[in-house]
Amino acid sequence: MAHHGNTPAAWTAVAVAMVGFVVGSIALMLTPINLPMLYVGLALAAIALPVFLVMSRLGFNSTDH
Repeated sequence: MAHHGNTPAAWTAVAVAMVGFVVGSIALMLTPINLPMLYVGLALAAIALPVFLVMSRLGFNSTDH
């Protein structure tokens, strides 16, 4: 049966992406817009996919953990 993303690798990637989006959103709400903070948020969101791929290769993409 498929686990539909309920793995440590998927949860970690989603958490990293969510933190990135929250940081980027806060940066956009500031007046004036805080560009360095926005770029940090974008970088965190972009890092989520490589984090998932590395954790998946390390074996954290199964529900056995």
